[in-house]
Amino acid sequence: MSTVSDVTDATFDAEVLSSDRPVLVDFWATWCAPCRQMAPIIDEIAAAHGDRMKFVKLDTDANPRDRAALRHRLDPDVHVYQNGELVKSIVGGKPKKAFTEQLSEFLS
Repeated sequence: MSTVSDVTDATFDAEVLSSDRPVLVDFWATWCAPCRQMAPIIDEIAAAHGDRMKFVKLDTDANPRDRAALRHRLDPDVHVYQNGELVKSIVGGKPKKAFTEQLSEFLS
């Protein structure tokens, strides 16, 4: 069983860009209601598929890294990085089934 760990601006490169497996990054903020709705969905997927990919979250209010450089647009915004490159972006809240389908290539 995997958990979703926190990353910061200081740990992002080491934890995400240098990872040897795909990494799902959940960009979120405490004031964001869709972010709070997505959190348990991401936790469930991490618990079921943590052996295939790494799951992390980044509080966008506490970590003001250059969002344009990361192609981060809105909260919630979920990115998947592989070999240090952004390979998938899912913007906005989604039902679990739709969200899982969008991640299927990384979960199977």
